[in-house]
Amino acid sequence: MEPSGPTLFQTLINQRGWQDYQVFKRRYEQAAKQLAELEGPSSIATATIEKRQFFRYAHGEVRTPQTVARRVLEFMFPGIPATRILGPAESKPGPSPHRPAADDRDAVDPSEYGLEDVVMAAANESAQFAARAESSNVGPHTLEQLEADIRRLVMTYPNRPVGPLFREVRALRDRAFELLEGRQPPRYTSDLYVGAGVLCGVLANASFDLGRYDAAETQARTAFLFGELAGHNGLRSWVRGLQALIAYWDGRPVDAVRLADSGSAFTPESGTAQIRLESIKARAYGQLNRGSDALAALSAADHLRERLAEGDELPGGMMAFPVEKQLFYSSSTHLWLAGTQHLSDAEARADEAVEMFQSAPPEQQRLGEMSLARMDLAMARLGRGDVDGAATQIHAVLGVSARRRTESVDRRIGHFSRQLALHPGAGSPAAIGLREVIIAHQERMPAQLPPGGSQ
Repeated sequence: MEPSGPTLFQTLINQRGWQDYQVFKRRYEQAAKQLAELEGPSSIATATIEKRQFFRYAHGEVRTPQTVARRVLEFMFPGIPATRILGPAESKPGPSPHRPAADDRDAVDPSEYGLEDVVMAAANESAQFAARAESSNVGPHTLEQLEADIRRLVMTYPNRPVGPLFREVRALRDRAFELLEGRQPPRYTSDLYVGAGVLCGVLANASFDLGRYDAAETQARTAFLFGELAGHNGLRSWVRGLQALIAYWDGRPVDAVRLADSGSAFTPESGTAQIRLESIKARAYGQLNRGSDALAALSAADHLRERLAEGDELPGGMMAFPVEKQLFYSSSTHLWLAGTQHLSDAEARADEAVEMFQSAPPEQQRLGEMSLARMDLAMARLGRGDVDGAATQIHAVLGVSARRRTESVDRRIGHFSRQLALHPGAGSPAAIGLREVIIAHQERMPAQLPPGGSQ
């Protein structure tokens, strides 16, 4: 087939700097692995592209790719059908070279591909053009757009399913990496390091939420490195907190305390990262049954909260540590310490945390954290024999978990079920019915990726 002009494929790879076959091949193989991990089947992970095929795509000699190639191409260029990717760059004469051709704008049918994908694809195209229009690969508009995208992701993270969000964060991280690999004025490099570090931190948190602890720790180390390169204490202390949290959930409380102490050396001018570090340390001390150290850490967190300065060096959202989150970390600490008074304190703090989480508008509720606070409340009520009160919280958790599932919540549900089986009231109709509901939940489809921890 004789090409009538440049293909959209050619235009897209030129825009991204992927014109070299070896560069594109690496990108293609990376995309195939990511697609296999996110959507399957696993056989897609070995997909590659031959040099001859690459040039056939670029020259318009292929219009209908095979199934695997189609899926990989559409994964690499979201929102554009493969037949459009391999079609001509312009099918109508006369559009300005400074804007997409009309058929580019209209090629995707919202009813077929999802309106949200189309809208985001259009926004990304506009942002990419604006970045190219600046005198260097990075300018004020590029940084402003990157910061706005990061802020949107961290603000919506606590309310969205983690699996689909992971892909969106990874794409933005790749964009930040591409900018760092280019040439920009030195004054912008530090801001790019912070942006890339935040995105790696979000990916670390998401990997953690999806049960990939090793991957989470790798992402966190990279995030910390960017914090070091930027000299950004807020990012460094937040990442150390995340590393401590991973260690806590991984059953390594001594490492959790060590990492939290390490993070305390990086004191940001404002923000809640240091409160989070003390609260994580309190839970780890609780896990170690070091009661006086745990209570001292809770007291230190309270004092830091009292002296908290306005504002934050990080973009808020999932990276902030609000009062309600501090309360449920406190409730978890008291549950570890056990005893009648600690049980009462745990119930009071968890109950207050749940009320505060619930008071947020539905679209802003921190679902995973609210579920964990409910689990603390359920465990405290079970401890004092209130099976019905515990059941109310468990049913609420199961409802949220059905649409935003994470391993930490699943682990807490499993622990609750085992404690319920050992409870003196385990033979009551309420207890039997609750265990049956939990078993039915556990037998349903697993999390969107292999399960993982949460906040």
